[in-house]
Amino acid sequence: MQLQKTRDTAPEMALRRELHRRGLRFRLHKKLLPDRRRSVDIVFPGPRVAVDVRGCFWHGCPDHYRRGSVNAEWWEDKLQTNIARDALTEEQLRAAGYVVVVVWEHEQVVSAADRVERAVRERRNIGP
Repeated sequence: MQLQKTRDTAPEMALRRELHRRGLRFRLHKKLLPDRRRSVDIVFPGPRVAVDVRGCFWHGCPDHYRRGSVNAEWWEDKLQTNIARDALTEEQLRAAGYVVVVVWEHEQVVSAADRVERAVRERRNIGP
């Protein structure tokens, strides 16, 4: 698992390219929560929008999650821990005043970028 890429993944890069193409500028892999090792993939600091790009397997996608057959109990525990950590991070970010946009790796890049752009523009009071 140490070789598993945690940043600059293909879905994240595609979303970043689309957001940049739309003229949106952002920060990458920022630690927004004190006393946490967790970072957010894409951050818009001014409007306080945090974007989390999640892999379907590692984060238990509601559409694509399948229980493993080899060492199933260990994997179930691992994925449930990831899901709980994601939920806690979202809760803490919202409490800190951020809007959290979750993008799954299976989503179309354009529709995901639309959601992110809408959140950023609403927070900037620019409108669509």
